[in-house]
Amino acid sequence: MSTMPEPTPIATLPPLDDAGAGDISDYRANSLWRLTMRRLFRQRSAVVGFILLVILVGSAIFAPIIAPYNPEQPLIGIENVTKRQGPCIHLLGCPPDKPQHIMGVDGNFRDVFSRIIYGTRISLSVGLLTVSFAVLVGTFLGAISGYAGGLIDNIIMRVLDVVLAFPFLLLAIAIVSVLGPGLTNAMLAIAVISIPTYARVTRASVLSVREMDFIEASRALGASSRQILFGRILPNALPPLIVVATLGIATAILDTAALSFIGLGAQPPTPEWGSMLAIERNQVFSAPHLVFFPGLAIMFTVLAFNLLGDGLRDALDPRLVHGSGAAKE
Repeated sequence: MSTMPEPTPIATLPPLDDAGAGDISDYRANSLWRLTMRRLFRQRSAVVGFILLVILVGSAIFAPIIAPYNPEQPLIGIENVTKRQGPCIHLLGCPPDKPQHIMGVDGNFRDVFSRIIYGTRISLSVGLLTVSFAVLVGTFLGAISGYAGGLIDNIIMRVLDVVLAFPFLLLAIAIVSVLGPGLTNAMLAIAVISIPTYARVTRASVLSVREMDFIEASRALGASSRQILFGRILPNALPPLIVVATLGIATAILDTAALSFIGLGAQPPTPEWGSMLAIERNQVFSAPHLVFFPGLAIMFTVLAFNLLGDGLRDALDPRLVHGSGAAKE
């Protein structure tokens, strides 16, 4: 008579304590982050934008090493240069006895390449600081408005609607005209008029998330309104805000350059791209390199953030991911 083999004991998991629950939540967060990054770098546009952004950030960090000259110092008495001298690159046939200036010399005898490199620092700082301030204020207002609803929602959104009623750049010009020209005031003006955009995006996300089942479960378990809003709703409402903020950096850089172009932003001799365009705007035909290179720098910076923002939108939107997967199948 055959005997049945003894069953192999099944390993049991130890009960989860608070630390174990935290480890699992951290693991899920890390897994979601890895999945998002994997989706992001499958997008060719995002890869191109990321490469351009790495080049820009590297130029900003290592500007003192990359730039051969002081961006604000005229070269009169230091080198034998002429006013608005064209680019001189020795590897491309420029005479060795002439000083090398990759992007030429401007009307004040300053090296254009050094000013472009240092201008990267200013433009990236402007974009990041402006959008960070606008996102913090806009997210707070949008979250309170979407979660509270009623009279509070109406008051906050109607005030923001008044700001949105004015043309974006015209309102920025008005604010800077009152505060006085300068890069700091230009950044503040752009940040203030950007707040309604981020507030409306946050409010729309909060309105959709607050009706989900896990929010009702949190309420049933006795979570406070603050815990529900900032611990449950807001983290799940961030993906659309991240995409809009990434695209908003490009807009902030472009608007700051526009304000500097009309004399309300960075003031000479600050190496800001919009200011460089304004100073040499009448030299399009006589010295086109003085207009071409700052414009090219603005274009590449805006393009980098736009491409990265488009890639983030595709990576963070599950409908687009599933739709592309279904199309491939």
